[in-house]
Amino acid sequence: MNKQKRLIILTRLQNKYTHPTTELIYTTPFEFLISVLLSSKTTDVSVNKVTEKLYKVANTPHSILALGINNLKMYLHTIGLFNRKAEYIIKICHILITLYNGEVPNNKIALESLPGVGKKTTNVILNTIFKWPTIAVDTHVFRVCNRTRFAFGTNVNLVEKKLLTLVPKKFKFYCHNWFIFLGRYTCIARKPHCNFCIIYDVCEFKKKHYKLIK
Repeated sequence: MNKQKRLIILTRLQNKYTHPTTELIYTTPFEFLISVLLSSKTTDVSVNKVTEKLYKVANTPHSILALGINNLKMYLHTIGLFNRKAEYIIKICHILITLYNGEVPNNKIALESLPGVGKKTTNVILNTIFKWPTIAVDTHVFRVCNRTRFAFGTNVNLVEKKLLTLVPKKFKFYCHNWFIFLGRYTCIARKPHCNFCIIYDVCEFKKKHYKLIK
């Protein structure tokens, strides 16, 4: 895909999603960190249902530890991999209290060192909470970038590296959210809704599903 097509795509997405943000519900950086961790392999809707109840009882590192891992698991049991995620959360709470005075660090290396917090989660936190122009590549971003040929790569790290190079500075802050919304609601995994896609004419997907609507 050439530079002109990429600029058209970014401009159209910007016009459609003016100020996109996460669909996770949170009120503090710590709540957001926990919600993003829980959202791995789980929908935001499912996470919000769980955290709505959890955060009313415990929404700080100290209160989560006071709740205890067994009670925490009771709140998380409807979420995929909840046992492992509960263990990660308990370990994160200990680390935040011990090393960061209970606060979420505004530091890429520190965030990536937290249990269960990988590169994608770190980029999402830095972008959403601390306003860094990072680009987080989740399954939606990875699929859309490869399918459209906007930024082809065999793994998320390669796609992220290409996006950081190909996306102009003025588009970087919202870029991953644009691709997330496009992938979540239009360019879906099984059969993309090409009829309703705002970038249909510049997309380079070879198997477009398009039917004339009479």
